[in-house]
Amino acid sequence: MRRVNAAFPDTNFRAPQHFSVVVVGAGPAGLTVGNILRAAGVDCLVLEAGTRDFIERRPRAGVIEERAVRGLERRGLARNLLERAQAHTECEFRFDGERYRFEYTRLTGSHHFVYPQQFLVTDLVREYADVRGGEIRFGVRDVRLHGLESGRPSVSYVCPDSGERRVVEAGFVAGCDGARGVSRAALPPGRVRVARHDYGVGWLALLAEAPPSADCVVFGMHPRGFAGHMARSSEVTRYYLQCPPGDDPGNWPHERVWAELRERLGAVGAPPLEEGRLLERRVLEMHSHVVEPMAFGRLFLAGDAAHLTAPIAAKGMNLALYDAFLLGDGLVAQLTQGDGTGLSGYSATCLAQVWDYQEFSEWLGEMYHGTASGDPYRAGAALARLRRLFGSPLAAAAFAEQYLGTRTTG
Repeated sequence: MRRVNAAFPDTNFRAPQHFSVVVVGAGPAGLTVGNILRAAGVDCLVLEAGTRDFIERRPRAGVIEERAVRGLERRGLARNLLERAQAHTECEFRFDGERYRFEYTRLTGSHHFVYPQQFLVTDLVREYADVRGGEIRFGVRDVRLHGLESGRPSVSYVCPDSGERRVVEAGFVAGCDGARGVSRAALPPGRVRVARHDYGVGWLALLAEAPPSADCVVFGMHPRGFAGHMARSSEVTRYYLQCPPGDDPGNWPHERVWAELRERLGAVGAPPLEEGRLLERRVLEMHSHVVEPMAFGRLFLAGDAAHLTAPIAAKGMNLALYDAFLLGDGLVAQLTQGDGTGLSGYSATCLAQVWDYQEFSEWLGEMYHGTASGDPYRAGAALARLRRLFGSPLAAAAFAEQYLGTRTTG
C-alpha cells in the first residue's frame, strides 16, 4: 500500500529534500541568482518547466546594457559574452524620408552589447550545472508554492519521469518564472498591487535568414507604422513591424512583410534591404505591468514575474539581470552572514529602477508610434521629440543616458 504525506495528499510519503533556496524558472534571472548562490557555497535548486535543449534554443532578446555585462563579468559569468558579443556604439533613426545617426557612445562613453538571450542562457546553465555543481531539474510540471509566510516554505512539483508529486522545503523561494508563472500567481490579490499599461499596438516580430542591411540598429518612424532592424548575427536579422494588437501572423506573407519593411525603413541614401527567408513570425502585444511589492513572505520575485516591460526600449532582460544581482547578493548575505539588509530593501531598490525604465519605454513608445496614430497632435509631438534629439545636445545626452541605462546604479 502506498503511503502519502498528509500535508500533500497527492504525493508519495517521503522525507522532503531541503535547500536553502529554491529558484523557480531557469531564465536569465533565475540562473544568475543560482550562480551567485553556488559561487558563495549556498545550496540551491532550480526548477524549470522546459527541457534544457528548449531553453538553450528559445529565441528572445539580444540587447544587453554595458552595466549589466559588467555585473555578469564581476560574478564570473561573462567570458563567452565578452568574446562573442557585438558592441554597438550608435543607432539610426529614419523619419520624414531622412536618416539621422545617433552616436550614443560618443556622448556617454558606454555602449550596448548584442548577444542573443539563448546564448546567455546556455552559458549560465553550463556554469551553474556543469561547472559550479548546482542542481537543476528540467521538465517539471504543476509547480506549487506553499507556506510562503511561514518560516518553512516549500515547493512541490510533478516529476516528469515518475509522474509523482515531489516536495522540496526551502529557506527562501526566488520566483523567476515569468509573467504567467506560478510565482506571480501565488501572490494574494489583496496583498499586492499590479499596475498595468497598454500601448494599444502590436509588433510583428520577425527573424529573417538574411544578413543585416545596416551596421547598427535602425528605427523607422513612418505614417504606416513603426519598423525596426536589429542585427543578430552576420546571417540573421531581427525585424519588427507595428501592426494592430491581436493581429494574426498569417496576415503577413513574405511579400507583404518585405514590402512594408522597404516602405517604413526607406530613406534618402539608405541601402536596399537584404531580403531572405522568414524563420519566425509572431505578434507581440505591447503592454507592461509592475507588481508592487516584489516580495511576499519568503518569496522574492525577479524579472518578468515582477515586471513585464514591453520590448520598446529593450529593457526586459537587463532589468531581470539587475534584479538577480540584488536578489542573489541579498540571499547570500542573509544565509552566510545573517545580514538581512539586502533582502529587506530588495523590492524598493528594484522598483525605483523598474519605474524609471517603464517611464522611458512609454516616452519612447509615443515617439515610435505617434506618427502612425492617425492623430495630428500625437504625430506632431512625436516628430518634435525626434527633431529635438538632433537639435539639442542636452536632449541628446539625456536620451543616451536612458537608452544605455547609465544613470541608475545596481
